[in-house]
Amino acid sequence: MERTLTQLPFWSSLTEQEQETLRRSAFVRHYEKGAFVHSSDNECLGMLLILSGEIRTYLLSDEGREVTLFRLYPGELCVLSASCVISQITFDTQMTAGMDTDVLIIPAIVIAALKEKNLHVRCFLYELATKRFSDVMWAMQQIMFKGLDQRLAEFLLAEAERTGSDTIRMTHEQIAQHISSAREAVARMLKSFSEDGLVELKRGAITLRDKNRLNRLK
Repeated sequence: MERTLTQLPFWSSLTEQEQETLRRSAFVRHYEKGAFVHSSDNECLGMLLILSGEIRTYLLSDEGREVTLFRLYPGELCVLSASCVISQITFDTQMTAGMDTDVLIIPAIVIAALKEKNLHVRCFLYELATKRFSDVMWAMQQIMFKGLDQRLAEFLLAEAERTGSDTIRMTHEQIAQHISSAREAVARMLKSFSEDGLVELKRGAITLRDKNRLNRLK
């Protein structure tokens, strides 16, 4: 826990008493793949630090449509699950575990108290919230101004770079969730990509065959 807490960017700016408060209050929670991490019906968690796995953050419409905002990976932090801490967060996000995931949680009541007492913590929280809102705006721009072929090509290339492999092991449904589209539309576009020689499709896997042409689609 000590090593994990020292990863927090504001750790060195805390007093000894504040550091001890975090040692006593922070805890690790495990989420199985597909489990809800946060939703409007759940508790106000506080600040999250992803230790392992992946969390997908999205909006859910009344009709059940999901719009992916961003994904969080090990070492990344988020406070969009802490609307009770930062009152300016006025919309509800949903978070689910994309795979088995471990998360360090600093409870909302603790991080709220630190925000009021420590200027470094307050500045960091607002900077972090601003960064996540920038991610949200980028996602909205993708949906509003780019076609499905562009969004799909960009996602495939980004995922290959992130994993270090040209073979992406995801279902059509998972990809559709990440790029905020329908599974059927993604399946049709992937079939078109395959017929054009851009990718090779196998059950549960997509292998990139022509990155240069995929890059030109972005």
